[in-house]
Amino acid sequence: MAERDIKLDLERRERLGFDEAILCAGKSNEHMAAILEKAGADSLLLTRLDADALKALPPALAARIDYEPLSRTGFFGSVAAPAGEVEIAVVTAGTSDVRVSREAARTLSYYGAPCLEISDVGVAGLWRLMERINEIKRHRIVIAVAGLDAALPSVIGGLVPGLVIAVPTSTGYGAARGGETALYASLVSCAPGVVVVNIDNGYGAACAALRALRGGSA
Repeated sequence: MAERDIKLDLERRERLGFDEAILCAGKSNEHMAAILEKAGADSLLLTRLDADALKALPPALAARIDYEPLSRTGFFGSVAAPAGEVEIAVVTAGTSDVRVSREAARTLSYYGAPCLEISDVGVAGLWRLMERINEIKRHRIVIAVAGLDAALPSVIGGLVPGLVIAVPTSTGYGAARGGETALYASLVSCAPGVVVVNIDNGYGAACAALRALRGGSA
């Protein structure tokens, strides 16, 4: 593979406070190995890394990856454990959405930000959410992850004072249209101030939360 094919942005943390995240989907095994070799001692966040792709890496490189299969995320290199005050809650409508919410939680963990994960509190059983709502309210930021009609972000947006970041997921049948219905429902939420990221974009929601916590200062 030609050197010109790989241009890692190793100064991104200095500019933005974020390391370069490597989207592994669509990359060949050779491409992935070359990227990790070029990273050297630098750490990288790997997203959409399938287990088969991990197994195909040279053993010395694979051994340096902290892999979590549900979220398909990997931490390459040395990454410190989260520490400090828990200011972010990651709340998930159903267990089918946890793959996305865990991507958000793992991204936060990569950057040392602890979070509270609350799963299976979708509004089809509203009592489940109400049992935890006081706990959720204590957090400055709530990442609300939901598919189907994505009612959860709107309900949370009408109950908590902090920033609510909606993550529509591709979970659902028929008219759910691979998450498009959840996306549009989130965008037209009647709860004031709910912000929305792209379908299944747990990574982007976590980065938005981190930017908000930093108040614009990396």
